[in-house]
Amino acid sequence: MIDTVIIFIGVFCIAFVFAPVGMGGGMLFAPLLHYFAGFPIDGTLLAVSLSLTAVVSYGSGLAHRKKGHHDDETIKSALFGAVPGAFIGVGIVVLLGENLDTVFKILSVIMLAWALIKTRKKLSDEGVKEEEDVDGESSPTNHLNLRLGAAVGGTLSSVLAIGSGVIYVPVLQQNTGLSTRKSIGSSLHLMMVVVPIAIITHLAFISSAERESLVEQFGVLFLLPLLTFLGARLGAQFGMKYISSNNIMKVFMALTAIVLIRYLWDIIGIIN
Repeated sequence: MIDTVIIFIGVFCIAFVFAPVGMGGGMLFAPLLHYFAGFPIDGTLLAVSLSLTAVVSYGSGLAHRKKGHHDDETIKSALFGAVPGAFIGVGIVVLLGENLDTVFKILSVIMLAWALIKTRKKLSDEGVKEEEDVDGESSPTNHLNLRLGAAVGGTLSSVLAIGSGVIYVPVLQQNTGLSTRKSIGSSLHLMMVVVPIAIITHLAFISSAERESLVEQFGVLFLLPLLTFLGARLGAQFGMKYISSNNIMKVFMALTAIVLIRYLWDIIGIIN
């Protein structure tokens, strides 16, 4: 019962905190399900974590769309890389099999470190455009780099059960003239397409025993998306209204650093 309460509170808080920074929260949903719900790191956990991530992306993404914080042309271009990446990621998970746990954590550390460095450099060298700023017409979209970066994001989304906002946001900022707010909103819109594709593909490859396990936990799994959606909607509305773009990116960096430390701790434990 205690673990169940922790899970309920945890998914709400994760959705509330991650929604304003353009991330789906998968990097925290996955360990929450792993350590408190007892899910092994396999296709089942990935599908469930991605389901919660999808709820965050829709709850927050729709709020961003209502405010006009998105760019459809950029999103369409990025999807040419992100969607194939999602299929590739599921294939990697199937091939890894029992080795997924270790690879999962190592890849998480690499990805988070990369995003932390890139975001820090962006803040130090150029600063962050405020949401009221006009998007930079002098910065044309680099479609090749955008699609390659989105492909990496789509792949990691399937492998690590994340929305890949930690990848999409820096890629969008570096290869387009979008403001921070529009980069975050566009990142969420990418998740709204890519994450459901990853979920369906994962479910197609899990075993019958894993499917039965999901059915047995239907009651809990039904309530989690509802709490996640509520947290995401409240988080997105609060973040867009009261938190500046610079502060959003600082929160983004802080959350990234916390998760990075957690996975490093796990990897050290595996080595020892």
